[in-house]
Amino acid sequence: MAAQARRAIGLRSLARKGARGFAVAVAALLALLALYAVAGWIGSSLPAHRGWEEARGPDAVEIMIGSNGVHTEIVMPRVNSDMDWTRLFPAGDLAVNPGGRIAAPYTHVAIGWGEREVFLGTPTWADLSPVTVARIVATGGEGLLHVSHYVRPAPSTDYRPLRISRAEYRALVTEILQSVRTGGGRRAVYPGYLPQDVFYDAEGTYTVFTTCNEWTGGVLRRAGIATGAWTPFAGGVMKWVPKP
Repeated sequence: MAAQARRAIGLRSLARKGARGFAVAVAALLALLALYAVAGWIGSSLPAHRGWEEARGPDAVEIMIGSNGVHTEIVMPRVNSDMDWTRLFPAGDLAVNPGGRIAAPYTHVAIGWGEREVFLGTPTWADLSPVTVARIVATGGEGLLHVSHYVRPAPSTDYRPLRISRAEYRALVTEILQSVRTGGGRRAVYPGYLPQDVFYDAEGTYTVFTTCNEWTGGVLRRAGIATGAWTPFAGGVMKWVPKP
């Protein structure tokens, strides 16, 4: 009986220690998440290109910065004198336009970048696995481009127009092209969430520091357009773009 009592006491002690260890681990994780959130807020509040103003005049190019609250994208004219996006992202790649047989009056393309498994394997946030999150935090993930085709997208709180100069637009295009993986032969095309969007292989590695939204902010920043110094969250990008 005495031996059994000692074993029971030992098991209870181990259980208490395990519970304390788990509580400490959870507290440490929550502290790291809070620190990351604060760092993201501070980084996105530090201005890049202070004093930048939107372009005026007939040569200005109107783009849009779009957001679904979690992910951001850059919306641009499908074709203008500086770039023809149809050469890289033809409408024939879309499920609604197989082989380009069904013509649609698309006027704009929206390009975003993110993590391959998250893009392809999580149609809703409820499908996001903690294992995937842990892997991205630990080792990062492969990049993927998300390209949508729009017909005259209307300005809104979630799609905010921004007028930039021709030089800035050309720089923006150059930055986006750094993420495009062309390769040899026909590129792989992955079905999107809707008939008018698709995914393509991309350059770059997704990490907690180079997120989908930091990709958007980085493209804007390197093109000379005002945004935050580090924008890991969608809100950190959108707060630099006035509501229409």
